[in-house]
Amino acid sequence: MASGSKKVIYAALIGNALIAVTKFVAATITGSSAVLAEGIHSVVDTGNQGLLLFGLRQAKKPASALYPFGHGKEIYFWSFVVAIMIFAVGAGISIYEGVHAILAPHSLGSPTITHTSES
Repeated sequence: MASGSKKVIYAALIGNALIAVTKFVAATITGSSAVLAEGIHSVVDTGNQGLLLFGLRQAKKPASALYPFGHGKEIYFWSFVVAIMIFAVGAGISIYEGVHAILAPHSLGSPTITHTSES
């Protein structure tokens, strides 16, 4: 992969990390389980960029006796792992937060910002 791709992955990693922090702050202020699920999703996205960078590093390994054709295709494996994580972890956390919100609902105090504590 070109070095430009690596720059894009680093930019996405930094961006997703900042977005995750922002969502967690918003979830703490509002008590919203949906925003918390979104924050967790952003953390998963950040981890995905880390896995892609790991895959790029693994793909650069030279050929050896055990891997005579090299490791070049390993980037596709790690991209597949990223896709599985996006769907499995993201969906799992969203379902968990949805069920939790249904089982332990709380009333809305304000239509703009909800709080977990009763007034």
